[in-house]
Amino acid sequence: MSFAPTAKKRDLDVPAQRRPDDCPVEAWLAFLGHRWNALVLWHLQGGARRHNELAVLLPGIAPKVLSERLEGLERRGLILRAPIAAFPRGVLYALSPAGKELVGILDRLELWSRQSMRRPQPE
Repeated sequence: MSFAPTAKKRDLDVPAQRRPDDCPVEAWLAFLGHRWNALVLWHLQGGARRHNELAVLLPGIAPKVLSERLEGLERRGLILRAPIAAFPRGVLYALSPAGKELVGILDRLELWSRQSMRRPQPE
């Protein structure tokens, strides 16, 4: 087995000694690793939804936790929040362009995960 580079050098930092706090990938993985964040994004790829619609799609999530996750996703620029002026009043949540891009990455990660689970694991 060879560990020689198989692709051209990309425009990324050369791996160097660093702390997890200094790595943008670690920061995003930690954020997305919070329970429910990835699932909220996944459910929003079907279109804008209200808080209560998301709660139904995420059995077991507490309303307060869902609100916290939505606020965090909005702060990170992954979802957009749009108040509804018509009756019944409320708020719609939808993926932002960055959120749509991230969902594409998460879809590929899910595919990789499923394939990886089928591979024999070394003992």
